[in-house]
Amino acid sequence: MEYRPFGQTGIQISAIGIGCWEIGGGYGSIEEKDFIKAVNRALDLGINCFDTAEAYGMGASERSLAKALGGRRNEAIITTKFGVGYPDAPNYRDSSRKRLMASLEKSLANLNTDHVDVYMVHWPDVNTPFEETMQAMDDVVKQGKARAVAVSNYRLSQIERAMKTRRIDVVQYCWNMFDRRMQKEIFPYCQRNGIGVMAYGSLAYGMLSGTFSAEMNFDSDDWRSRRGRLGNINLFQHLFGPEQFVKNIHAVEELKGIAKRYGKSLPQLALRWTTSNPVISTALVGCRNENEVNDNVGALGWTISEADMKEIDAIFARNGVITEPDMWLEQD
Repeated sequence: MEYRPFGQTGIQISAIGIGCWEIGGGYGSIEEKDFIKAVNRALDLGINCFDTAEAYGMGASERSLAKALGGRRNEAIITTKFGVGYPDAPNYRDSSRKRLMASLEKSLANLNTDHVDVYMVHWPDVNTPFEETMQAMDDVVKQGKARAVAVSNYRLSQIERAMKTRRIDVVQYCWNMFDRRMQKEIFPYCQRNGIGVMAYGSLAYGMLSGTFSAEMNFDSDDWRSRRGRLGNINLFQHLFGPEQFVKNIHAVEELKGIAKRYGKSLPQLALRWTTSNPVISTALVGCRNENEVNDNVGALGWTISEADMKEIDAIFARNGVITEPDMWLEQD
């Protein structure tokens, strides 16, 4: 396993991490017994990064992860998040001190642990002063309930505002071949300031699994089946909308040829691309079963040539795939 510095936290994180959204429901199909086996296989292979959130089934994902880790909690670096999914809050968001403290206690109970390694604000809450949120985050670190502070999906200006109250140790953003927005401002800022970066959506929500077809239909409770915008974010249209989906599938089919040159699967090529950016500390990917975990670790220990990196860009260009879409949330 390849390990990388997690910013300036002193934590060494595995270059491949396990994202636990799926087990919370509403995103693909996964059986808990298979998830438990996958988590333990990941630990056996040296993967130590496990990312979950309160909003993933409002505690369901955290509880499944705790069950899967069992007595191996000390082998894992656990990241969990709060701040979204509250029906009683404007736009379902609340990063107030009161909510933070209550959510953290629930997450610790769900995860069956006395601390999390990284506690993260899931999405920016513009109705709560960032100073209030960051002071509360600093307090939970001083209390020993979290080792590091993180934010996800913040604009650069929001990161800079938050940093005035408390240093941000880690950030989490979408980063994959189909979504390269963060290379303009966010990644350079993180590199300059020694902030760890977690990449989510490394396989573009399954697009880069190589298993989709133009006739693909998702289950009705899967967010990828929605025929419209996901909230105020244009993520659905960019990846799964009727105008773009077929173009994306054609690009993926061409990418399989590059993967074949290296004797690799398409997910391995996609994860190698994601982790090839030096600012990335860990690339998160789901794990429905042990076989997927075994395949994912094959993304490490080799390099995509410069010529093939350019060919990947050419494939996207000739298929009309936009790699820097405008997908920020309007209220942010």
